[in-house]
Amino acid sequence: MSQPSSTGKSRRSPPRGLENDGGLAVRAAAARALVPVITGKGSLAGLDEHQVVARDRALFKALCYGVCRTLPRLEALTGRLLNKSFKARDADIQALLLLGIYQLLYLRVPAHAAVSETAGAARLMGKEWATRVLNGCLRRLQRESDALQAEVDHDPAVALLHPQWLLDSLRRAWPDDWQAVAEANNAPGPMTLRVNRRHGDREAYLERLTAAGLEGRLCTHAPDGITLETPCDVFELPGFEDGHVSVQDEAAQLATVLLGPALAPRPGTRVLDACCAPGGKTSNLLEVFDVDMHAVDSDAERLARVEDALQRLGLKARLAHGDATARDWWDATSFEAILLDAPCSGSGVIRRHPDIKRLRRASDIESLAALQARLLDNLWALLTPGGTLLYATCSVLPEENSEQIAAFLERTPDAEATTPGDVAWGRPAGAGRQLLPEPDSHDGFFYARLRKK
Repeated sequence: MSQPSSTGKSRRSPPRGLENDGGLAVRAAAARALVPVITGKGSLAGLDEHQVVARDRALFKALCYGVCRTLPRLEALTGRLLNKSFKARDADIQALLLLGIYQLLYLRVPAHAAVSETAGAARLMGKEWATRVLNGCLRRLQRESDALQAEVDHDPAVALLHPQWLLDSLRRAWPDDWQAVAEANNAPGPMTLRVNRRHGDREAYLERLTAAGLEGRLCTHAPDGITLETPCDVFELPGFEDGHVSVQDEAAQLATVLLGPALAPRPGTRVLDACCAPGGKTSNLLEVFDVDMHAVDSDAERLARVEDALQRLGLKARLAHGDATARDWWDATSFEAILLDAPCSGSGVIRRHPDIKRLRRASDIESLAALQARLLDNLWALLTPGGTLLYATCSVLPEENSEQIAAFLERTPDAEATTPGDVAWGRPAGAGRQLLPEPDSHDGFFYARLRKK
């Protein structure tokens, strides 16, 4: 459909009372939340689902994350449905069209509601002119859905819902698994819990879940992990507010397993968690080991989340706001163990952060790898001889993982890899171990354990 030009008259205020119409309001709110993502200026981080009424919050979140997850196909279809792209100032209407297509193709929303309420939401934005455009495009999609999808799916990047550069990277890295990785990225990840050992074991907590009407199963690899059959609000979890349980993917929980030999049984071991926010691994280490924990992060807002998590769990650590590529935050006393959960592409957790598909660029990988190298070199000097550094990323790309560690070992004579090879998870990846995202199981993650000679 062609897009009529907007006029001052068409941008009038929404009719009185229309703001309270939930069907329109939730779609308008989702469109506004998506504008920063589709324009490459922001992410879904901090998405506030409380901006819509309680009954619409699940739909609001499903719309925002679902559009990001399927964005390559949705945008390809908009290219077939529109004769002319929307102007930059009408990115909110572009987002509404994406939302309408997503509902028709992926949600069990009645077609008439998907069309009429999505188009009607344009009035809440003061853009009456857009209702006819949206109606026309969505009704055409209803009539020609199979043909239009078949046409755009000739492009593998559209069919697999990934940007081409990322598909190419996955194919190079994992020639036998790249398609399975892409498909795993396209499905929402399960909700996995970490039981706080200070309040009991996971078998006992599983019984508490069952009593609360929640079904779960024990994780295969993480000794404190439980995966729920169906996600729920965290406040439905027994003992959540009292620190009995946290939400953390199984792969992320393995950091504590790998650092275990360096920490037990040695109470008071001086440990650093570099790039610690939002604090899941910091907390997990403190739940299991009696250590002197120091944690640093360059993002003050995210560091506050670490403090909140520790307070809920009844744990203590020395938190510092600082850049781990520098040392102005350091007290000049070396550490016996360091966890470096390095900033990375997030290519292993796309299913939880689908906006990565839009926001990450191929050019980012080189700059991220350079940052990771600076972090490794700076933190290695803070490690005592005989100490252990665990390098971790939530990436599946070798440039950030096996190749990064190979380069570090080559330029660092006193470093040796001690990553275990006899574990049941992941696969060998140079001097480290790589987990690829698995449906109904763990995210993609990389670990390399290094010892200072």
